[in-house]
Amino acid sequence: MAAHIGIVACSAEGAALCYRTICAVGAEQLGPHDHPEVSVHSLPLARYVDHIERNDWRGVAGLMLASAEKLARCGPRFLICPDNTVHQAFPFLEGRSPLPWLHIADVVAAEAVRRGYRKVGLTGTRWLVESDVYPSRLKNHNISFVRPTRDERAEGNRIIMAELVRGIFTAGQVAFYQRVISRMRDQECDAVILGCTEIPLIMNDTNSPLPTLDSTRLLARAAVARALDSDAARPG
Repeated sequence: MAAHIGIVACSAEGAALCYRTICAVGAEQLGPHDHPEVSVHSLPLARYVDHIERNDWRGVAGLMLASAEKLARCGPRFLICPDNTVHQAFPFLEGRSPLPWLHIADVVAAEAVRRGYRKVGLTGTRWLVESDVYPSRLKNHNISFVRPTRDERAEGNRIIMAELVRGIFTAGQVAFYQRVISRMRDQECDAVILGCTEIPLIMNDTNSPLPTLDSTRLLARAAVARALDSDAARPG
């Protein structure tokens, strides 16, 4: 039997894509209409944004732990969070969580290694791209990276927080990310991390100037793989 997966959701669009991907990958592995059991808990995104804008990562960790504690009562064996930005709070929740977690940046970095990438571009909210969430994981594998420029960070953050998380998708957003990723390609990146879980809703390998590392779908696939692992599925 597959292990039960718990999803700590932040933004609706990213969490929905992650959940849908778990169901689709589960069917690939287990047969039509089958997938690991999944429980989702979501506090209002506004609560997260309030703490993030005040640079209060302990507060963000508190929200994540509140979801984790509620999910733990539903029976998951482990947790995931399909939101890159809030992973900055991990130092404040590790050791306090009632369940283990899959870290999204660890999953993406492992895939970059598997594909042989040596230098990657990083996209996401300004909080994410200015943080150490990805750099620390990439450096462990000797992978270098390129961040967006200051102006690109500001516009990318606006697109994500004012549009993508609200389910607003436009051609202008695609054109913006194509320009950003083209510049990263010119700086000799061989792939780009889609480090916001909503960016994969508009960017993919067919319209990106570089191969993409889709953080949302990679996390979902890793969660299914862990759920199907015999040790993860074994009752504690």
